[in-house]
Amino acid sequence: MRQPSPKTVPILTTDEAAEAFLAQDLSTLDFSQFKPMRFEALPKSARITMRLPEPLIAALKAQAKARGIPYQRLIREALERALDKG
Repeated sequence: MRQPSPKTVPILTTDEAAEAFLAQDLSTLDFSQFKPMRFEALPKSARITMRLPEPLIAALKAQAKARGIPYQRLIREALERALDKG
């Protein structure tokens, strides 16, 4: 007997696990758990340089580490949120 599709996406730690998950019938998957992603998938072709206080950089790095992402990505996310509010 085939198990019903999961309602949420599990944590996938290998390519094989991801492929097995995607091979299932995902018609009952709850898509409300996903968030739109705008710029992160685009190639990073432009560079900026800015000076920031060291405590701010340390706080950014700590928050990014807690989320398990690079601190530059955290900065890009903050910029995207600022543009969305604009």
